[in-house]
Amino acid sequence: MRVDIFDFDLPDEQIALRPASPRDAARLLVVDPDAEPELADRSVRDLADLLDPGDVLVFNDTKVIPAQLEGSRIRGENTVSVSVTLHMRVSASQWKAFAKPGKRIKQGDRIQFGHAGNACLAGTLDATILEKGEAGEVTLGFDLSGPALDEAIAAVGHIPLPPYIASKRPEDDRDRADYQTIYAREEGAVAAPTAGLHFTPELFDLLGKQGIERAFVTLHVGAGTFLPVKADDTADHLMHYETGFIDAATARQLNEVKARGGRIVCVGTTSLRLLESAATDDGKMREWSGNTNIFITPGYRFKFVDLLMTNFHLPRSTLFMLVSAFSGLETMRAAYAHAIKTGYRFYSYGDTSLLKRKI
Repeated sequence: MRVDIFDFDLPDEQIALRPASPRDAARLLVVDPDAEPELADRSVRDLADLLDPGDVLVFNDTKVIPAQLEGSRIRGENTVSVSVTLHMRVSASQWKAFAKPGKRIKQGDRIQFGHAGNACLAGTLDATILEKGEAGEVTLGFDLSGPALDEAIAAVGHIPLPPYIASKRPEDDRDRADYQTIYAREEGAVAAPTAGLHFTPELFDLLGKQGIERAFVTLHVGAGTFLPVKADDTADHLMHYETGFIDAATARQLNEVKARGGRIVCVGTTSLRLLESAATDDGKMREWSGNTNIFITPGYRFKFVDLLMTNFHLPRSTLFMLVSAFSGLETMRAAYAHAIKTGYRFYSYGDTSLLKRKI
């Protein structure tokens, strides 16, 4: 499938640099490909009125870590500044990461992160390049392991804001709170499941009073979600793996909701990708853990998810391909044209949408 059919023009000023305040004041575009009209302008605060008692919202409870590391490549007496974004943990002491400048490093190089002269956990962290792959991807072997490594990353790292925000302003203290959902608890993501950023305790209370359930799954979002699709055809695009899990109690809860006629409402493309990875071919959810690189494009047959709440995505991105598969390419083209025309705010800190699956 040609990638250029997923392209569109977005005015630069509609890229949100800060979230709405309060979070649930963001706009919400309801997209129903089988209704007339297909589109309706609402607010996140209206969500309880748009769902039915017995539906379940499925949240990704991953927690963003400060996975952007700045350091120096040490090779003899020569040093070069290196920027690294961790994207998937592979062991207690090893992470896969994207490194810049990728051409200036090689297997065996030593990288020192943080500020020399401080105690290790207070300001420095050393690693070795164990492997070097394509497109700047490397495997880092850190000198620390387990909780000690986690503490060191927290000390020297900073929040890896998406490039379309980071290119316009630096990260600051507000982002440590803004770029985290209120229910984040499982550390390991390097990008936020951004549809979940719109939820507040007050909205949770309102949804609960309406009889709308909540369920939590975990998919540790990787930096690969930021990578553009450079191939001309979707068949040539390589998706990076992300790690996740669904416990037995949650799988049972979701199956019970389905059995009584309730709807599965994914909050974010990450929870949708995890559920579709774990669902059986006959539409049942199961306990699951592992890595997934599921790539959803038009023509995919959804096995489990009924509705999707998701922010507005980049042109030519795998996420715009996913929503086009969910609600139909022409419907999503019309939805995005409407959102642009009427001033919706785009991307991680922007407004959101509620998509119904095309029957």
